[in-house]
Amino acid sequence: MQFDGTIKSWNDERGFGFIEPDQGGQEIFVHIKAFRDLRERPQANQRVRFQVELSPQGKKRALQVELLRQRRAAAVPVRKNGSAQWGRASLFALPVFAVVILLGYLLGRPPRWLPWVYLAASAITFAAYGLDKSAAKRGAWRTPEQTLHILALVGGWPGALVAQQVFRHKSSKSEFRAVFWCTVVLNIAAFCFLASPHAQSIRNL
Repeated sequence: MQFDGTIKSWNDERGFGFIEPDQGGQEIFVHIKAFRDLRERPQANQRVRFQVELSPQGKKRALQVELLRQRRAAAVPVRKNGSAQWGRASLFALPVFAVVILLGYLLGRPPRWLPWVYLAASAITFAAYGLDKSAAKRGAWRTPEQTLHILALVGGWPGALVAQQVFRHKSSKSEFRAVFWCTVVLNIAAFCFLASPHAQSIRNL
C-alpha cells in the first residue's frame, strides 16, 4: 500500500530523515537508499509517496519512496557536471591571501615551513571534500562538517575553497559557509601573528 506524506526533517550529511504521513500517526524513518529514481537531493517539506515496512527491530521505515512532481520546484536540483560559479568572496580570497603571504615574508619572518603546511593541508582538505561529495551521492557515511572546518582552520582552507567550486559541494549552504569563513579569518590572523615581531621575540626566548 502506498502513502503520501511530507519530509518533516532531513539530515543530508547522514542521508536520512523522517516522513510525516498525511493520515497522521508516528513519523516514518527514511534512508536515502529507499528513494527510487532519485534525481535530486531530498530536503525538508518535500512531498513524497512511499510504502512502509517493518525493520528487523520492529520499527516502521519507508521504502520505494518517490518525490512528488508538484513539489520538485522547491527541491534542490542535481547540478550538471562542472564547477560552480565563484562568489565574490571566494574569487578574491586566494589572491588576497597570496599577497598576505608575500608581505608576511617580505616584512616579517614567519616560519619557513608554513607554505608547505598550507600545501599539504589544502591537498588533504581537497581530497576530503571529494570523498564527502562521493559519499553524498552514494548515500554512504559522510565526513562530519566539524572535520572539514578543522582542516580549513589548520591551513587547508585554500584547498577547501577550490574543492567547493570544483565539486559543487558545500558552496551554497549558508550555515556551513558562515563557519567556514570564520575559520579563514582565524587562520589568516594566526599567520599575521606568526609573521609579527611579537611571534619572533617569543621564538627567540
